[in-house]
Amino acid sequence: MKVLIIGGVAGGATAAARMRRESEDAQIILFERGEYVSYANCGLPYYIGGTINDRDRLFVQTVEGFVNRFNIDIRIKSEVTAIDVQSKTITVQNRSTNESYTESYDKLIISTGAEPIKPAMPGIDDSRIFSLRNVPDMDNIKAYIDLHKPKRAVVIGGGFIGLEMVENLQDAGVEVCVVERANQVMAPIDFSMASLVHQHLKSKNVGLLLGEVVESFESDNDEIKVLLESKKNVSADMVILSIGVRPEVYLAKTAGLELGSLGGIKVNDYMQTSDPDVYALGDAVEVFNPVIGKHSLIPLAGPANKQARIVADNILEGNIYKYSGTIGTSIAKVFDITVAATGASSKLLDRENISHLSSFIHGNSHAGYYLNALPLSIKINFSPIDGKLLGAQIVGFDGVDKRIDLFAQIIKKGGTIYDLMEVEHAYAPPYSSAKDPVNMAGFVADNILKNKVNIIHWREVRKLDKNEILLIDVRTSGEFQFAHIDGAINIPVDDIRSRLSEIPKDKNIVVYCAVGLRGYLGSRILLQNGYSNVYNLSGGYKTYSAATDIQSTDVAFKDALPLVNNNIKSEMKTITIDACGLQCPGPIMQLKKNYDQIENGDRLEIKVTDQAFGEDLSGWCRMVGANLISINNLGGVVTACVEKTEKAQSCEMVSKPKDNKTLIVFSDDLDKALASFVIANGALASGKKVSMFFTFWGLNVIKKVSKPAVKKDFLGKMFGMMLPSNSKTLGLSKMNMGGLGGKMMRYIMKEKKVDTLESLMKQAIDNGVEFIACSMSMDVMGIKQEELMDHATIGGVAAYLDRAENANVNLFI
Repeated sequence: MKVLIIGGVAGGATAAARMRRESEDAQIILFERGEYVSYANCGLPYYIGGTINDRDRLFVQTVEGFVNRFNIDIRIKSEVTAIDVQSKTITVQNRSTNESYTESYDKLIISTGAEPIKPAMPGIDDSRIFSLRNVPDMDNIKAYIDLHKPKRAVVIGGGFIGLEMVENLQDAGVEVCVVERANQVMAPIDFSMASLVHQHLKSKNVGLLLGEVVESFESDNDEIKVLLESKKNVSADMVILSIGVRPEVYLAKTAGLELGSLGGIKVNDYMQTSDPDVYALGDAVEVFNPVIGKHSLIPLAGPANKQARIVADNILEGNIYKYSGTIGTSIAKVFDITVAATGASSKLLDRENISHLSSFIHGNSHAGYYLNALPLSIKINFSPIDGKLLGAQIVGFDGVDKRIDLFAQIIKKGGTIYDLMEVEHAYAPPYSSAKDPVNMAGFVADNILKNKVNIIHWREVRKLDKNEILLIDVRTSGEFQFAHIDGAINIPVDDIRSRLSEIPKDKNIVVYCAVGLRGYLGSRILLQNGYSNVYNLSGGYKTYSAATDIQSTDVAFKDALPLVNNNIKSEMKTITIDACGLQCPGPIMQLKKNYDQIENGDRLEIKVTDQAFGEDLSGWCRMVGANLISINNLGGVVTACVEKTEKAQSCEMVSKPKDNKTLIVFSDDLDKALASFVIANGALASGKKVSMFFTFWGLNVIKKVSKPAVKKDFLGKMFGMMLPSNSKTLGLSKMNMGGLGGKMMRYIMKEKKVDTLESLMKQAIDNGVEFIACSMSMDVMGIKQEELMDHATIGGVAAYLDRAENANVNLFI
């Protein structure tokens, strides 16, 4: 049997070695377009930072060593340019001689991996902008640092690799700033856990600019300037681009092999592609995620190696080994802490409309009385029906790895929180506690499911009207005086029984402590003394304070000036506008009216109760060239300050290329919603930024399937009864026939293997399409923010016009 393998490193090299161990007779040829066939890809950042000081230690096997040990034909600097599945041949270009030839196969393995995303934007080809995928990339970065001695670097993207580069650049003597488009780093974990990472990064003097979008790069003398959509800019000596990867599927696609809905190669349980003689593995394929019951893109080395072994065995022994799927277990070192995740985050479960509960615990790496017991924070997600464990996340200093592995095994086997309670672990004071944090996570979840405690999360507490609840801090008076949640009263847990007379029974009561344990005890005392509506803050003050703290830094680098100019001229005049009670576009109209009457350098302070005003204001400032000085939301009143600047700024902004796309979705017809997302995804695939403005009936398209209970007035309830509840209940604009037409359409789409509306929406979200929900329409129709997809931003006319101002296509559907 003749087997060809396209690509080495983790997947291809492992498959080749496994096949040779199983068969001395197989003819095995491995093609690698680079010059290194098997190396530790995940170790590349640590050579740049100096943790690994011997470059040769990164190479698992050299070409010569591989050939001598396994008798495999290794052809480096050989790029496969085409696959012909009909003739069962591949075309290969020798990159040394530039000659091409064909090679036949009996079986073919595609292990092309993933490629870094490098969006088309002005200045991105600057030689000081680097990506890190392979050994040559590593060598280029290392050589640049050694030769030019850069003082400052910007890392664009706060994923696992990006943050590993942050640490290693700092180890190499470079000051670092992270620019991240999302409101958090490390997408696989939830915001509350990421906030702990933000705290640690800031403690290490890392600049952290969250919610910032890079627009372009400019050469600025000896530096490179990173220009942001917010009109801030960051100057540095080098840039690391780490905004993600996408599967490298060109060969498979041009060969006619079937791709999945997410753009990766589609394979069956045996890792076979749509052609039975072609197998694929690693970062290039879509794998089944048993937690959400769908295929996903999970680019990790561990799964690639396991897939390689299965592929090798199935080729030699017939398809008898199935790959059970990937749940996305990952871990990273970020300076002194370790961050790990497995299974599904709350964000992913919400996006997939999978009902779940979450709980937090804060424990120690080992027995607290033994030296150097370090904090460990754990969040788990589980089913409210049967306690099935759906996901786990850990941030800590020690022992994170062994705990995440325990969670991963239970999730992979379809286990429950009850399995967590029964995990048997090795215990001695230097290594664990008698009740390990993994057990404790199970115990807490068990109490929740058995209604022994009602939990409330930090987001919910922040939204509560403090006048309608009683917030009790059950920590000691010293802890309370040091820091507490606004509006709380202090009744230490040991005093609750003697002070029951101070606690009314006709109010909802929220108790909290430092991490949740004393809060649980306090809630149990109250529940057993006739109090019914008692809630314990999950994760306690530690989770609340981290998640509600300011996440970004004021400056990119510790000795730089603030990114927002707060200098006030001595003759500056400030006018205050009260626009409370006005709905969109009222506040913006008031702002514009007064803005036209002030001089350059003067300021306007405006107070607004429209909660979407912040998004409107940012867009309005960009359009007119105003300088947004500050914006704060206190007790539901948004107070913002803007400064009038020279008109030249806005003129400069208008002169930029307008290549974005905007869509106004006014309809909730299924066929029109489908068309909207087909167009949006098509534009996105061509590298354009896409914004979708949902107004009036279009809001029904982005409603959640599982919506929380919300309070509405009579008309709001009437609208809710008459309107479609979510995208799955939309009808057709023609031939709907009481809903039968919509069902027929979905059936035909399924038969024709056409993506569903929900799949198209997920693709749009995953790839960065911006959803803006019209705040005025929401108010008129009685739709609450909690009913809409979490991805949607609430905005108004100004937010939409800002996007349209920078677009050359604007569609009304």
